Amino acid sequence: MNIIMLVRNEKAVWQGEIMPSNKVLNSTLFVGNNARGPILHCQEGLSFWGGVDPDTGTIIDVHHSKHGSSLSGKVVLMPTSRGSCSGSGVLLQLALNGNAPAALVFREKENILTLGAIIATQLFNSPLSVVRLEPTIYSALANADEAKILDNNLIFGSQKVVLLKPEIDSLTLSNKDLEMLGGYRGHAQKIAMETLCLMAAAQGADGLIDVSRAHIDGCILAHDANLDFAEKMNAIGAKTCIPTTINAISVDRENWQKQGVEPDFGAKASRLADAYVDMGVRPTFTCAPYFLKDLPETNEAIGWSESNAVIYANSILGARTEKHPDYLDLFIAITGRAPNSGVYLADNRVPECEIKVNLPLTFDDAIWPMLGWLAGAKSPNKIPLITGLEAASPSPDELQALCAAFGVTSAVPMLHIRGHTPESHLMPLRCLKRYYITVEEMKQLWNKFNASGTRIDLVAIGSPHASLAECRRFAEFFARKTCNYATQTILTVGRNVFSDASNEGILAHLIRAGVKVIPDLCWCSMTEPIFPKNAKVVMTNSGKYSHYGKGLTGRDIRFGSLKDCALASQTGKVPSGIPKWLINQR
Repeated sequence: MNIIMLVRNEKAVWQGEIMPSNKVLNSTLFVGNNARGPILHCQEGLSFWGGVDPDTGTIIDVHHSKHGSSLSGKVVLMPTSRGSCSGSGVLLQLALNGNAPAALVFREKENILTLGAIIATQLFNSPLSVVRLEPTIYSALANADEAKILDNNLIFGSQKVVLLKPEIDSLTLSNKDLEMLGGYRGHAQKIAMETLCLMAAAQGADGLIDVSRAHIDGCILAHDANLDFAEKMNAIGAKTCIPTTINAISVDRENWQKQGVEPDFGAKASRLADAYVDMGVRPTFTCAPYFLKDLPETNEAIGWSESNAVIYANSILGARTEKHPDYLDLFIAITGRAPNSGVYLADNRVPECEIKVNLPLTFDDAIWPMLGWLAGAKSPNKIPLITGLEAASPSPDELQALCAAFGVTSAVPMLHIRGHTPESHLMPLRCLKRYYITVEEMKQLWNKFNASGTRIDLVAIGSPHASLAECRRFAEFFARKTCNYATQTILTVGRNVFSDASNEGILAHLIRAGVKVIPDLCWCSMTEPIFPKNAKVVMTNSGKYSHYGKGLTGRDIRFGSLKDCALASQTGKVPSGIPKWLINQR
């Protein structure tokens, strides 16, 4: 058997070749557990939330090449994860119900699933292995049929790789950090600091950084693991020490009992929300915290979770936050500290590729989520600089739509748009690899996003949560018009927008037109009966929901502009084929 010994700062041997001593080796074991299983190699990353059934481990992302495959018991290889920060909770649920992968193996840095494995080990005694491999070894493993991890060794075929643990002792910690790590500030902060230090070491950080505010994402009752975690942390005395907001939840917190929600589900969803509020979190219940009045400032270090919010904060506001996985967000909130790595560091915010858009001569607001989705697909692991949009004038809502759709196809926490984002003008092109988004690709994506047929049963607006401006625009499309009797229309918003829309009269206008406006929950957390049971085809203006909707609900999805959605609400149908603005374009 060939043995590959990976030693930091020394030479390592791989199949008889000496690696140079200055080569960074990523072959590291983050969470240890003996395991074995057949190899499932995913060429592209996968979002566990929205992409994997948390009860069975089956891939439900209809756009993924391994759709329908089971991860349970497999040694799963992927370059890195992508998509939602909530993937850590899905992995925890799989670990608790016995359907987790035997091991997860990455080629590049990965935080979301790694954190889920750490929580499963630390708090629930359900360990599973997470490994990051140097690219050459990763490629060799991808060609094997099965592998096992035994006593910190990765074994496949005739090869044996000795895996290393992250070096936590190399971190520079403050006296307060050491007090929390030693348990002198309580058990909850000890657990939080232990996890933060392990994640910092895994990310190659030299220490931790102060953050001024946090946003919690793991508050959706997509599975019981989120409730188990929150109530366990609340029970051991966790309390936030910095201002902290919270994401959309799974019910309209104040009204679910009147809406036909199953009592056990409603009670659990409420308990989950209440556990976080009891720990000191503001009950904002929105996936769009950038619509709140107190916004982060440029260069402000914050600790946000929720993928679309992270990308918007970094890209559009110019704040600084990593895409923190669920559960780590709470640990950041109760310590006020985060790993000093990733895009907290100025050097890591520099674009790594250019994506040039061949902008059509005419277009409507449907183009922005499409551009975000395509940009993410072309830069799944690299921060892009998007060019070609300098003459356009995207609104905050359109930039939100672009960022949200970008987050479902890319793992990176930010992007730059030349002429529109605060840091793009500081960084000239420096031999960046260039990709193109063409009109032909937009046409292909339109067809990918749109199911066949023209009948619409349900119109879904607010994924992520709609802004006050979007509510106002949608109401304007209903001047002296109402929803079709056979087509339901639901718009989801945060509590702040719900209140403002009520004060402005927008809410009353929409209700008169037959539109339901629901606070607290959003489409990615909506379940029956709030999601109408009889709806078979759903129309949305969201690139994010166009991607995840089919896997989450089993319904067919149609996509279009906000105006297209309003017309579908009023008529119960949409035109067939590609829209006029995409036809005969250059």
